[in-house]
Amino acid sequence: MSSVSTNAAQPSRPLTRNDYKTLSLSALGGALEFYDFIIFVFFAAVVGKLFFPVDMPEWLRLMQTFGIFAAGYLARPLGGIVMAHFGDLLGRKKMFTLSIFLMAVPTLIMGLLPTYAQIGIWAPLLLLLMRVIQGAAIGGEVPGAWVFVSEHVPARNVGYACGTLTSGLTAGILLGSLVATWINSLYTPAEVSDYAWRIPFLLGGVFGLMSVYLRRWLHETPVFAELQLRKALAEEVPLKAVLRDHRGAVVLSMALTWLLSAGVVVVILMTPTLLQTTYGFAPAVTLKANSLAIVLLSLGCIGAGALADRFGAGLVFLFGSLGLLVSSWTFYHTVGAHPDWLYPLYAITGLFVGTIGAVPFVMVKAFPPVVRFSGLSFSYNLAYAIFGGLTPMIVTLMLKANPMGPAWYVAGLCVLGMVIGVYLLKIRQAC
Repeated sequence: MSSVSTNAAQPSRPLTRNDYKTLSLSALGGALEFYDFIIFVFFAAVVGKLFFPVDMPEWLRLMQTFGIFAAGYLARPLGGIVMAHFGDLLGRKKMFTLSIFLMAVPTLIMGLLPTYAQIGIWAPLLLLLMRVIQGAAIGGEVPGAWVFVSEHVPARNVGYACGTLTSGLTAGILLGSLVATWINSLYTPAEVSDYAWRIPFLLGGVFGLMSVYLRRWLHETPVFAELQLRKALAEEVPLKAVLRDHRGAVVLSMALTWLLSAGVVVVILMTPTLLQTTYGFAPAVTLKANSLAIVLLSLGCIGAGALADRFGAGLVFLFGSLGLLVSSWTFYHTVGAHPDWLYPLYAITGLFVGTIGAVPFVMVKAFPPVVRFSGLSFSYNLAYAIFGGLTPMIVTLMLKANPMGPAWYVAGLCVLGMVIGVYLLKIRQAC
């Protein structure tokens, strides 16, 4: 890897109250921003009916609605690269605050947009524009947050910091799920379609703007401050240096992002629908089981990060991926015959998906501070745009051929995780 030391500017010391404040504010902001990004998918059916012509075929309406959702993913790489460029040149804190502002404002606007019945074709076009801005924001937020917290804490706590931040991001998915459940329980379908669908977007926008205010109290990272002091900032376009000098780190980071995206997209986002369609579980049951899995995932992220600090990322990926392979394989193959095992099996599988909490630990160490934001952002966002977008289509095609398609896909990625684990162990021994 390109950089062994992540926090050269940081002396070895215990975590302080300031460190915990930084971690808490960063994780809270990350959770709210991720909530803003994914709340759309929970109300896609309602939004589709309101923002497209009434006489449009249902399949085409849904396809266009999910196309608008996917546009957010496609905008991630460009937004991430631009924000990371300025993050490496102007400062981590500025971009960290800007990213949540660029997420909160479009979310608020989405809750106020007129529908197709009111302004015609402008309704879906404005919705698409808001979604693109959201995608650009999340592209800068996730890598920026990992870099920000990793450069604030002592070197021996980088894994814990990154794992905690990742836990906050996954909590944002849970928050979206709970708010969607609350809205659909409190209001009738007619009320949701009439006005209540706007409430989650308005809430997300308001909470996001509150997070912008809270992030004003965060300080620039000591690592970047030292680079500024020594006038050691990048003398050329940071991404150019990344592609020229750190290609190995880019490949490793993209492989890790594939592992991360597969765990989240397949096990957390796709599996509830799979449980309903393939195994016949009631929607309410799958939602509860999924919420439990996300809680365990969040705890697993913190644990994986802390274990990476103590034993190295190689062992975490080796045993974590093996655990995910065994638990997910057992889950998909036995839950149909033993529906009473749904909660414990999904919970254990969610816990092992938490292995992804060690992903940013490796990625922030893979790039030197001067191009860290750009290197991490380019690798993560490009890989997420490719694999995050292709994974649902690949798994759906695999399902047509074999009802155990998701189990095979996750198993294949677990093997990749174990290979990465062995590779990192060899690197550590060589250092």
